[in-house]
Amino acid sequence: MNSSSQSLELFFDFLSRSYTTLETNFYKIPGSAVLARYVRSSHQNDPGRTLLEIILIIFAIRTLLQSRTRGDQSGKHFIQFDEKEIDELVDEWAPEPLAQPLTPEEQAELASVPVIVGPTGPKPKLSSGKTVTNLASYNFTGLAGNEDIKAAAVETLRKYGLGSCGPPGFYGTQDVHIQLEQDIADFLGTEAAILYSQAFSTISSVIPAFCKRGDIIVADRGVNFAIQKGLQISRSTVRWYDHNDMESLEHVLESVEKERRKRKGPLTRRFIVTEGIFDHDGAMSDLPKLVELKKKYKYRLILDESVSFGSVGRTGRGLTELYNVPASGSVANGLSSCGGFCAGSSIVVNHQRINGTSFVFSAAMPALLTVAASEGINILRNTPSILSTLQENVRAVRAILDRVDCIHIPSHPASAVIHLQIRWPTLQVPTHTTSSPSKLSKSNPLSVKPRDPPQFNVELEEKLLQDVVDEALAQGVMITRAKRLRGQELIEVRPSIRLAITAALSRKECEKAANVVKSAFVKVIGKRR
Repeated sequence: MNSSSQSLELFFDFLSRSYTTLETNFYKIPGSAVLARYVRSSHQNDPGRTLLEIILIIFAIRTLLQSRTRGDQSGKHFIQFDEKEIDELVDEWAPEPLAQPLTPEEQAELASVPVIVGPTGPKPKLSSGKTVTNLASYNFTGLAGNEDIKAAAVETLRKYGLGSCGPPGFYGTQDVHIQLEQDIADFLGTEAAILYSQAFSTISSVIPAFCKRGDIIVADRGVNFAIQKGLQISRSTVRWYDHNDMESLEHVLESVEKERRKRKGPLTRRFIVTEGIFDHDGAMSDLPKLVELKKKYKYRLILDESVSFGSVGRTGRGLTELYNVPASGSVANGLSSCGGFCAGSSIVVNHQRINGTSFVFSAAMPALLTVAASEGINILRNTPSILSTLQENVRAVRAILDRVDCIHIPSHPASAVIHLQIRWPTLQVPTHTTSSPSKLSKSNPLSVKPRDPPQFNVELEEKLLQDVVDEALAQGVMITRAKRLRGQELIEVRPSIRLAITAALSRKECEKAANVVKSAFVKVIGKRR
């Protein structure tokens, strides 16, 4: 009995010394006193919680120590195959295609694209050997093929070589790039400008360079696909207003401010994003009203002038010249070269040199194309009659096509990009109609879809318009359907034929080409009326 008592005393003495040693070493660990105080108070208030936490700790340690693989190490639950069965399974396996095969319609569309042999211009030669009148290329001022520009580009090619071999921020900037940026800034009357080597990436880089998560963007529902991608990349809160509707814009601006006051939220950065001339339909923004609203509600304006620059204004400066307002964050691409630019204050430009994704990661524009753009600016500055000729040609084409019953033109009268849509007779309105948004009911700013979206048959209209394109080409005029990424754009855009008027053609040549387009429409669409 005495021996048993002595054994227990020795055991409890060992436990006491071990506990004292463990406690002493535990309190030497930084932060251990806080943990001990938490455990003590937790156990005092809820002893069951202490037990639960101990069980969870043990479970976590067991999970970390056990094998990461779920499979049985013995393999008794696996199906065993011999070599012959494995070979048969491999032979039978068919991988899923990366993309669905092209439909017969898509294959026919690709096959119908004309191929130009030699230089492009107002009268290019096709691979079929036929010379056609070109109303498809964005050659508004006729700079494509200009002999002075070609001579300067050839000289630059001999001096600088072909490519830049690096992004502008990493060994890709050359003196000709700096010169072009200065030329653009001087031409537009802004403090500075920045070059982008890819036109599509220009606006889709400018928007996320300034707009971040938590910022508010109010955008037109009719913006082009590049702007849509920029809005998505920015992760900003986007509110939508009806296409080119200033009343809808003001309503959305007011609703954004009311929402902020209701939530008592902080004043965040806010932007209005739109286009000068819309790529989807050729409509023109009311820039003075936009500037008035942005000042009234304290917004910044990002204006994409990819189409309007080089096509409107006395010297081709775009809407900023036509409406006599300063260029603020203008993005453009229209000097028969490549890429785009953003013009504005020095702060706006320098910020993009660090935060513009396309500027930071894409190779700089080739030197020869940079010099070609600078020469194009000099031609526009010294020869303002080019823009007068362009507008005369636009008016001549519109005078013919505006009177055609089966053609609807949503484009602005001054736009050098003219979209031609099918105008259906009244009897066919239930099947093919374009309903205008109700003025009494407002669209939901949270949704990109308008309240009363236009109704049209995409497959039928695209097929008919392609027949018009083919008929015009057979008569010697090259035009094109406005191509869309169906299923990828935020809203479905109505099919149209897109004409690009140029100053390189005479008035008579433009009238002759317009009559060909008119006869092609009447011949193809007339069968359906």
